[in-house]
Amino acid sequence: MWPQEGSKRRPATKADRAVRIPKSSTSSEQAKLDSKAFAKTLQLPNTPFPLWANVADVEGKYRASTCDSLYKWQWENNKGPVFVLHDGPPYANGNLHMGHALNKVLKDMINRFHLLQGRRVHYIPGWDCHGLPIENKTLKDLKVHVSQLSPSEIREACQATASNEVESQKAQFRALGIMADWDSEGKIYRTLDHKYEMRQLRIFQKMVEKGLIYRHYRPVHYSPSSLSALAEAELEYKDDHVSHSVYVTFDLEETPNETLRSMLDSQDVKLLVWTTTPWTLTANMGIAVHPDLVYSVVKSQEGVLVVAKDRVEALTDIIGETEVLAQLTGQDLLGTSYRPIFGALPNASTQALKVVPASHVTSDSGTGLVHCAPAHGTEDYQAFRAQGLISNSDSMICHVGSAGEFVGSVAEVVGEEAAEKLVNKSVLKEGSRAAVDLLREVGQVVKVKRIKHRYPYDWKTDEPIILTATSQWFANLDDIKENALEALQEVAFIPPISRNRLEAFVKSRSEWCISRQRVWGVPIPALYEIATDKAILNSSTLDHILSVIEKKGTSHWWSGPVEEFLPPSILEDLKAKDLQASDIYRKGTDTMDVWFDSGSSWSMLPDMGVGQSPTRKFHADVCLEGSDQHRGWFQSQLLTAKPSSPYAMLLTHGMVLDEKGRKMSKSLGNIVSPLTVINGGKDKKKEPAYGADVLRLWAATVEYWRDMSIGPTVLSQSAESYRKIRNSARFCLGNMDGVVGRQQLEKVPREKLDLTALDGYATYNFAKVANALTHFTNITLSSFYFDITKDCLYADATDGTARRGVITVLNHILDSLTKVIAPILPHLAEEIHTARVGDGTSAFMTPWSPLGSEWHDPTAAAQMETYMRLRSSVLAQLEQARMNKWKLTFLVVRHIRSSLEAAVDIVVPEGASSDEFALLLQKQGVDTLKTLFIVSDANIVNAPSGHGPTEGWLYNGTFKTASGLELAIRVHAAPLHKCPRCWTYTRPEEETLCGRCSNALHH
Repeated sequence: MWPQEGSKRRPATKADRAVRIPKSSTSSEQAKLDSKAFAKTLQLPNTPFPLWANVADVEGKYRASTCDSLYKWQWENNKGPVFVLHDGPPYANGNLHMGHALNKVLKDMINRFHLLQGRRVHYIPGWDCHGLPIENKTLKDLKVHVSQLSPSEIREACQATASNEVESQKAQFRALGIMADWDSEGKIYRTLDHKYEMRQLRIFQKMVEKGLIYRHYRPVHYSPSSLSALAEAELEYKDDHVSHSVYVTFDLEETPNETLRSMLDSQDVKLLVWTTTPWTLTANMGIAVHPDLVYSVVKSQEGVLVVAKDRVEALTDIIGETEVLAQLTGQDLLGTSYRPIFGALPNASTQALKVVPASHVTSDSGTGLVHCAPAHGTEDYQAFRAQGLISNSDSMICHVGSAGEFVGSVAEVVGEEAAEKLVNKSVLKEGSRAAVDLLREVGQVVKVKRIKHRYPYDWKTDEPIILTATSQWFANLDDIKENALEALQEVAFIPPISRNRLEAFVKSRSEWCISRQRVWGVPIPALYEIATDKAILNSSTLDHILSVIEKKGTSHWWSGPVEEFLPPSILEDLKAKDLQASDIYRKGTDTMDVWFDSGSSWSMLPDMGVGQSPTRKFHADVCLEGSDQHRGWFQSQLLTAKPSSPYAMLLTHGMVLDEKGRKMSKSLGNIVSPLTVINGGKDKKKEPAYGADVLRLWAATVEYWRDMSIGPTVLSQSAESYRKIRNSARFCLGNMDGVVGRQQLEKVPREKLDLTALDGYATYNFAKVANALTHFTNITLSSFYFDITKDCLYADATDGTARRGVITVLNHILDSLTKVIAPILPHLAEEIHTARVGDGTSAFMTPWSPLGSEWHDPTAAAQMETYMRLRSSVLAQLEQARMNKWKLTFLVVRHIRSSLEAAVDIVVPEGASSDEFALLLQKQGVDTLKTLFIVSDANIVNAPSGHGPTEGWLYNGTFKTASGLELAIRVHAAPLHKCPRCWTYTRPEEETLCGRCSNALHH
């Protein structure tokens, strides 16, 4: 049965079995007329377009034509300017999650909108293919340890794994209805492709030539679980990390301050320090104070202690009640020496250490004195460098190995005997506990306190990291970031606040650790002198090395002999000295940070003919990624593309959460898979197969620039919205059997939808489009326009002027509706287009242009707004008549069940000749009112001559026009009888049908 939302032909309910107070009738034959006899004479909707469709069949049918083939067609046929959406490469590992789906759908909506604007869309999907997760997956699948395979074997296996993952994800992206040329060569990119790697290495070479790349021994973020250094962008901070912090004391030995020196003559004075990383105390090289802070010397249960004045009260639970003996500044403490904290252990180091100045010391937490281990703290390192206290790797103390364990050199500080309790133990686990035990042994522990705090984790392994000194390659950002920040001034941001986030990340960085200790990646092509470990990396060596890699690939760096990569000048020198190259030089084993890999992706756009036009200032018009990419891909592109920005606009979306606002995780069991949404789960009742368009509609409705939720309830709502959009299109298709004229009522809703949607798409506010679309289909069409035109469509003569005018309106509505939904619901748009045109073309092949000036009619808009307010007032009176009921014997009696049983009088008072709306009513007549109110009769009468019905029921109301004129509203019983064909109360008693139906049947 055709759905009739709000229709007079809805199925009868129990309430509807109540009877209307009957009119008198002298013709029993007339009363027995069977309306079913005329059903076949009505022009009921007729279309093969189904109310429900098998999403798998429909989306499968249109996927090629609206995705792969469409991309190729538009690139070859659209003549407008090129629009470039540069794709940030997802990591090629595992099935897609909902964040992937949101990201790709948002991009696709943007691309499809610009296609409809006649532009040539350039969109090359990419994948990030190097790095630890793929290497780990490969080794896990092979069931071997990394030490069991050669680098070449690992790389070959990783290449196969990454390639397979790309193909798997590609198929999943296609299921989302993403328009791209997925299979043609050069129409996707992978960071493992040879051409891509060579472009990346050329960018690296340019940075070397500009002096931006250097090797340095310094503390870096290091992941023991990954066995590699990490960049800031590879960290995730967890707020619930638990550490066992310690309050420890250092014994004062000598001081230039007279006050302290006098105290030392009679008693021990100790410096109180707090640290959350007790394992770093073996690498202590100094204690930092802020020269401007005030410090107190206090007598406590722990002895005489030096702490910041502002921390004394906060430390009561640690050191008990105190008596202040003296106060001095941090400046007074400088030059003071103290004994090493492990000095009391057998054979431990006893070399005195110093109190040093540092600007990062505060009295906000701890004790106001900071233990410094330059090998394990960036601020400590910078403070010691500024003081000239460290200059090279030999001047820094570090006892941590590549697995995050204590190594044998710790014996130099704690002695051989104590070292046995530390060596080979993880500094994050048992090694830290062992270090605390040693502190207790020497009597330096005041308190051990378990704290929960924010701590960095390796985003790949979900394990905590450490800061430790290693030799790494860095990019100097001090010489880049000012230009980068200046370039960002020409970049637009959505949301605007995201500009602050990216700029803050760029400003806060002085260098970028670009080296990783992995095999699967792009090599840092540096040579090393074996004897000195001195790195050789310059333009000359790179010219030669890259020429070899160009011919033989990056894997040859691991498999080829070192002499093949030595420049001829060096080889000739070795030959003259009769030396073997492999005895003198070795190849570096570090690979580049994967952010350098993906950040180089902008460089492929000029090679593809994009960005070379003199009219184009930026390589990419838009880049769109998650908010985490402000410290990742957005930033790495900017830093490698200096001095100009590679993109004109950055769009940022938030995280996808579950319906309770929680992050999705396996442990919580709250993961919503995009493929499950599309194809359904095992239990289709619990997890229906919604199809890609419903998922895309969800993506369009959310405010993507914030975190958003998804789950069964949200998806069910999206499915209902989709159904109403689909049913609106079906209604139009079912009634479009002729085209002529245009109605005034159609102007306003279509123009408003078109303009709102165009503005929403153009400003990347898809929620604005979705909201306008929902309102248009639910309110403007279903609850209003379709409802008031069904009578005309079904009952008027086939070629009647009014009916043909409505059909024209439906054609125009469907034009707009198809264009508006096309970027969001491409499969539905194609299905509508095929049902309507069926010529093998696509809904996207005809540009979507703004409506012409003839559609912009502010007067009609104002008039329509007043009509709608009048309609609301009349409907309120009709509802009173419908709800007013009483029992008569065994029947429930009400004045009306349907508004068609009523007539409406609009009474215009005297002196209304100057009111615009009153004049409009007189001009347009009663037909417009009957249509608006869905009643059988309407009259415009002048007061006081106009009077209401002399018998029967009556409901009165009022309505004020914009000028303040008050019109009276009278709702009463329609004066004529029910027509068995159209059900309006317009049939004279002596006739079989009303006049309209008689004309329709005899036309």
